[in-house]
Amino acid sequence: MGSVLSAFSRLRGLVHAIVIGSFLLCSPVSYGGPPQAKLADFEDVSEKAGLEMHNVFGGVETKKYIIETTGTGVAIFDYDNDGWPDIFLVNGTRLEGFPAGNAPTNHLYRNNHDGTFTDVTVQSGLTASGWGQGVCVGDYDNDGWEDLYVTYYGPNRLYHNDHGTFREVAEGAGVQGSGKAWGTGCAFLDYDRDGLLDLVVANYVDFDLSTAPGPGDRVSCFWKGVPVMCGPRGLPWAKNILYHNLGGGKFEDVSVKSHIDQAGGHYAFSVSTLDYDDDGWPDIFIACDSTASILYHNNRDGTFSDVAVVAGAAYNEDGRAQAGMGSTVADFNGDGTLDIFRTNFSDDTSTLYRNNGNGTFDDVTFAAGLGLHTEYLGWGTMFLDFDNDGWPDLLVVNGHVYPEVDKQHLGSSYQEPKILYHNNGNGTFTDISAQAGSGITTVSSARGLATGDLWNDGRISAVISNMNSRPAMLVNQVRSPNHWIAFHLIGSKSNRDGIGARITLRANGRAMVDELRSGSSYSSQSDMRIHFGLGPAAKIDSVEVRWPSGLLERYQNLRTDSIHELREGKGVEVPAESLNHATSKK
Repeated sequence: MGSVLSAFSRLRGLVHAIVIGSFLLCSPVSYGGPPQAKLADFEDVSEKAGLEMHNVFGGVETKKYIIETTGTGVAIFDYDNDGWPDIFLVNGTRLEGFPAGNAPTNHLYRNNHDGTFTDVTVQSGLTASGWGQGVCVGDYDNDGWEDLYVTYYGPNRLYHNDHGTFREVAEGAGVQGSGKAWGTGCAFLDYDRDGLLDLVVANYVDFDLSTAPGPGDRVSCFWKGVPVMCGPRGLPWAKNILYHNLGGGKFEDVSVKSHIDQAGGHYAFSVSTLDYDDDGWPDIFIACDSTASILYHNNRDGTFSDVAVVAGAAYNEDGRAQAGMGSTVADFNGDGTLDIFRTNFSDDTSTLYRNNGNGTFDDVTFAAGLGLHTEYLGWGTMFLDFDNDGWPDLLVVNGHVYPEVDKQHLGSSYQEPKILYHNNGNGTFTDISAQAGSGITTVSSARGLATGDLWNDGRISAVISNMNSRPAMLVNQVRSPNHWIAFHLIGSKSNRDGIGARITLRANGRAMVDELRSGSSYSSQSDMRIHFGLGPAAKIDSVEVRWPSGLLERYQNLRTDSIHELREGKGVEVPAESLNHATSKK
């Protein structure tokens, strides 16, 4: 997992930090003029909300094997179709196992609409246990009820939603995997645009617990001279999987046919889908540990090509592979193209890839002010507009993999705070973590992160999975005066979720762009309702949706500070050339 910066990289980082710091100190957006009101005060309300689950994941004082370190994901989704987002938390286990009937399970919490949640795990049928990893959501059979896919070290599980209760169907559906693989991130997507959701699964390591080396057994089993758990370097990598939805509840493994399997030599973690070249076909970005990232370009013929190197999304600006963990996608600078942010191991920075609009990316981490923290090990991350000013901010959750860092004084801590970056609206971010509330500054060894409007009031909250601890639910106590709008998409010819749809919103002289996606962050699933902060704009001019089917529609006269249901075929059809011309003038 480790990735250590060279002396040159550290020096360059220091220079960038000084330059960016000087710029921000002079910037009226960040610090100029009179003192600004507090932007955020995130409080952890998990206990008051009723999230009582205790995460169990490997040893507490020491980690003998890498399987004990990766942690679990979170999903925010509306499982019972009552219009309020619910919470699903993946759980793990320990090497020594548990007595029959006492193993920790995953947990599902139903939103009570009053700030509290009720544990409905047993009655929902989601009491599975094991080395749980990631989760993604998608209505794979288009019946109007969201289904769950949960990855494991071992057989993966597909839960069909039977109107509020779940039935495990992975083996019969053909998506269980080999039973020996180590699945991590996943995402539903309609890669061939046939109206049925397909499924991509990232696999981490070809791991055999019975033959795995222990701390100090190999050269790769040391970190800064201290014996630690081994990997992933020195362990065999695993191939990613693409499942094609055949309809009728069946999938086919098309990893070879689609060329997904040709991107070898990677330790794959999180999956984020995005149409990075805006050609109407979904592509796939996978953050990989200790190896180059993968960017699968959709060739529109059922095949993919890994173009990460030529597109500039494989390495950092030094040309060095990093230890990628989580990833998130948004148009951070308002130029109409979707950018990628990736978290990495400690002794390194996270990475921001700016989309150049021509099929390539540039690493602008330092230029954007995001290269100041090398002490933390980042996992889950999401773009979120927490103050609804119209510019996506960034939340990063952190936590080390080696408990030994505390005893050996290795320059990091096992439990670490979160980082909240405020988007300044000029291509840069400001770290406001220290002033953003105890929910941000409180330390933990965090992994999964999902965000969503849990209260249906325009406030974006966060749910975090913490290693061997209870989850956190971060709610911003600062009520922004800014306006907002959100959209729940329903496809007809497209997949019913509308996954892969691109929304272009125009308001206050700006155009804002986002896409509806499954997966992302670190092996987690955020609220799929697309949220836009509007700043002072009390009205919007128009909303245009490019559906996965290719249909382009405009929706008008939509009230702000509301969540709207947009149905495919119910808007006003827009000629393709009209939308393209408007988009080019953003």
